[in-house]
Amino acid sequence: MDNHKPPHDPDHLLEDLKKIQDLLDESGAEPPLLTESFEPDNIPLLSDVVTPAPQAPEPAAAPPATPAASELNRLDLELRAAAQLILQDVLDDFAPQIEAELQRRLEARMQRLLAQRKT
Repeated sequence: MDNHKPPHDPDHLLEDLKKIQDLLDESGAEPPLLTESFEPDNIPLLSDVVTPAPQAPEPAAAPPATPAASELNRLDLELRAAAQLILQDVLDDFAPQIEAELQRRLEARMQRLLAQRKT
């Protein structure tokens, strides 16, 4: 596999950051007050929210694979693995930029919220 990385598309990154900003700037998403108390028994558990999945029926026995079909399956698995590696490389390339932008915006939002509280 070659390690050539495609050039970063700033327009695509900017669109993603704008979507993240829209999510962060929702007016109804106010942070909880730090003075609020809570009861540990009032915190919902994941097991309370998630219902168990229904049992899937047993799959039918697969017909014997032909050599061509097994070769196609092997190629399919190999291509999927390569695609996952490429996707992870792209995520690794963009993650620091996204994290830095998120940190900057969250700090700015925190400063605005603190300034509003003081007034």
